[in-house]
Amino acid sequence: MRHAVSRPRTRALAVGLALAAATLLPSGSAGAADEYEWAALGDSFTAGVFVGDPQPPLGDPTQDGCARTSGSYPSVVARGLAASPPGKQVRLTNVGCSSAVIANVAKVKQTPISPLETPPGGWPAVDTQIERAGLDAGTDVVTVAIGGNSLPFGDIFPKCLEGSVEQSCREYFTNPPAGVESIRERLARVHREYVEMLAAVHRAAPNAKVINIGYPAIMPADSRACDIGSQTELGATTHADIDWLRDGVLKPLNRTLQRASASFGDRYVDVYPSSEAHDVCQPEGTKWMEGICGDAGDYWPTTFPGTDVDCAPIGKHATMIHPNAAGHANTAIHVERAVRAALRHA
Repeated sequence: MRHAVSRPRTRALAVGLALAAATLLPSGSAGAADEYEWAALGDSFTAGVFVGDPQPPLGDPTQDGCARTSGSYPSVVARGLAASPPGKQVRLTNVGCSSAVIANVAKVKQTPISPLETPPGGWPAVDTQIERAGLDAGTDVVTVAIGGNSLPFGDIFPKCLEGSVEQSCREYFTNPPAGVESIRERLARVHREYVEMLAAVHRAAPNAKVINIGYPAIMPADSRACDIGSQTELGATTHADIDWLRDGVLKPLNRTLQRASASFGDRYVDVYPSSEAHDVCQPEGTKWMEGICGDAGDYWPTTFPGTDVDCAPIGKHATMIHPNAAGHANTAIHVERAVRAALRHA
């Protein structure tokens, strides 16, 4: 998801361990017989964007614009699995990519939008995540965490930021004007797209255990915890619309992903309950989600392409509502547990 709003005070989250398993392998790479093969598919919540060190490193010619980092939950899980292998070493192929939509997993190439070292003319398109991960009969586990950009949140949230007194964000997307999808229609479409995508994943990796991962809590349980107008939280979004974004958009999206997962007999990892009270409107040391502007590595910009966001005046970076290191660490706990359970039956 790439949207904005949360309010952190400065805090440095150190992620300095070297990745013990490869985070990106060439498409079609085959692991040795004494290794488990794990492929991580997803959007920016999987890539990590500004958490930890860029992977590949900045300046590396293999940079692809997907903004993967050493602090992403797949990287954290890989280190845990390397430290205590589940019988065999686990080879991770992480093809999570910032701004990815469901269709980019199996059907449509993606043009990445990372603001880091963007080449002249922009980033070239990359193959589907199934192709990049090299899914095949030898793949043991596939984790999938995607869907927010397919609603897309990038369409919904800016409307909420307008703070119109004539019509709330909720009213606009519940009974939209002609030509605009309602939230109900969007969720139904996401379900169809996700089911079709999972079918393709299972065809490509017929022997793999597939694990689907939901989104963490972004908004607080009580919108009054948010400071309206704060760029480090949810900006000008009203309390009423914050409640709607939580109960009418995010929670239904997670239920949609869980329902699609269940239709294939896949495991669903629900990180929402454990992340409650660590939302974007919490103070430093408590929040696991950075807002429109937030704390990030010095390499991450203070502005974001295609938006009017400028976080430099308040000494922040354009974090655009994404998990910080603590958020990725929490997701990693649940994903590692699920991956270990899957590999016990591989």
